[in-house]
Amino acid sequence: QVQLVESGGGLVPARGSLRLSCAASGRAFSDYTMGWFRQAPGKEREFVGGISWRGGSTYYPDSVKGRFTISRDNAQNIMYLQLNSLKVEDTAVYYCAASVVWRPVAANRFAYWGQGTQVTVSS
Repeated sequence: QVQLVESGGGLVPARGSLRLSCAASGRAFSDYTMGWFRQAPGKEREFVGGISWRGGSTYYPDSVKGRFTISRDNAQNIMYLQLNSLKVEDTAVYYCAASVVWRPVAANRFAYWGQGTQVTVSS
């Protein structure tokens, strides 16, 4: 199994940027497709992007496409989520997750989760 720890969250003004990190330990990081989710108060957990085992393929929902970018460094066992042009509605707890499935989107396809990091976008 793999253990995941997110960091990098904080308070940022609208139209600002932030970079989140997800550090992995345990089983080989490169064995996993990785993803990012977010959950705002009173809302369901929402998929915001994924990246393939070697980082050659990324995929995003329309709600963040063009604003969020995922990358990974398998040598350092770390994944990033670059958040640009942030909006107030991007405020949420952001989670990273690991999956052994090809291009998963649903939360139940991810077996391992971090504890989350809060991102708050002010108007």
